[in-house]
Amino acid sequence: MTKKTSTTASLTYKDAGVDIDTGEALVQRIKPLVERTMRPGVLSGLGGFGALFEVPSGYKQPVLVSGTDGVGTKLRLAFEWQQHRTVGIDLVAMSVNDILVQGAEPLYFLDYFACGVLSLETATEVIAGIAQGCEQAGCALIGGETAEMPGMYPEGEYDLAGFAVGVVEKDEIIDGQRIQTGDVLLGLASSGPHANGYSLIRTVLDRCQAQATDKIGDDSLVDLIMAPTRIYVQSIRAAMQAHPGMIKGLAHITGGGLTENIPRILPHKLAAQINSDAWALPPVFGWLQEQGQIADAEMWRVFNCGVGMVVVVGANDAAQLAQTLQAQGETVYTLGEVVPVSEATDNARFIMQ
Repeated sequence: MTKKTSTTASLTYKDAGVDIDTGEALVQRIKPLVERTMRPGVLSGLGGFGALFEVPSGYKQPVLVSGTDGVGTKLRLAFEWQQHRTVGIDLVAMSVNDILVQGAEPLYFLDYFACGVLSLETATEVIAGIAQGCEQAGCALIGGETAEMPGMYPEGEYDLAGFAVGVVEKDEIIDGQRIQTGDVLLGLASSGPHANGYSLIRTVLDRCQAQATDKIGDDSLVDLIMAPTRIYVQSIRAAMQAHPGMIKGLAHITGGGLTENIPRILPHKLAAQINSDAWALPPVFGWLQEQGQIADAEMWRVFNCGVGMVVVVGANDAAQLAQTLQAQGETVYTLGEVVPVSEATDNARFIMQ
């Protein structure tokens, strides 16, 4: 019996939509970006199956703190407005700020970049932003995954996930348990909406048919809306080292806004009483509220409204801590104080006056 020979050309992975050569070219492009983030403790180079990191010496009872997050629907605007580097910084910020609130020093970061068709230019820009965020946080970009999956994502689109690991001395964990009535709430200014509330932001933009080049005051809409999330690691860590034990609690103002995130760190039967006149609502939030006709209560529970991190400190230490944070480049607001939960306010854990 004679075997039939096929006249069909043999298939390759590239024919199926995955270009291995482009993936390797990306690795070569990002190597110098990754090298700039290296720090003591990294034991492996880029390209291995797993990343190795040695727990820093000097800790008596080191506790590892981990966090993971994405960038949410801010990515839709990154695609539309071709703003890829800023979302890379956002990716790092959302995770390192989260582990910071427990007192952790970020050690290393891993990223996951998934797309349908790998664009060398776009992926390089995103990862350059991730590396920039890692430099700001003082952590190593120790590894990651670039997944090219034809048919899973439309051309020009991608998804991101990030993973941060940090370390804190066990007896220095910040868990909010020392917070008491009369403690002061300090707010650190945000750089904009950060990476939260973008489904509502995009709805507002669609409703008023806004363009990236539109202006809010002297600033373009794209610059204000796509401003990368502020990373608070260096300033908070400097304050912790200058004033050991002074910070009683930290709240990263992410999804849920001020309303939901501050009560997360308060002990049972304590509430946050905030003075709404303590800071001016930044123009981008005023514009969003006006264009979307958004109620005040909705603004507080969706956006950070200009406050990206809240620090809880004893009343006698508040001025000194604020001065140290300001010296580190932070804009600091005295937001209010911690009060007992009261039936007069329907047992609310967040009170805006």
